[in-house]
Amino acid sequence: MTLQTRIEEKLTAAFAPERLSVINESHLHAGHQPDMTETGETHMRVRIVSAMFAGMPRLARHRAITELLKPELDAGLHALAVEPAAPGEPVRW
Repeated sequence: MTLQTRIEEKLTAAFAPERLSVINESHLHAGHQPDMTETGETHMRVRIVSAMFAGMPRLARHRAITELLKPELDAGLHALAVEPAAPGEPVRW
């Protein structure tokens, strides 16, 4: 199972999102550090809309997601961009 799939499954189970997109942006960061190539899963972007975020401050949303994905971060996920929203909130995507 890929890292991207694991992240999607964890977020789906934890937040029951109405919209979810996990984007592998690793190819944009090839050469960022000596061991980073275009083929890895080192940089991910999460775009998620979930009713669970309603009334939750933006920082708390980020913390909830990074806490859930801490094992992936500890295992080598180098960067995680998070774009959380509650239903009805404007998004740029």
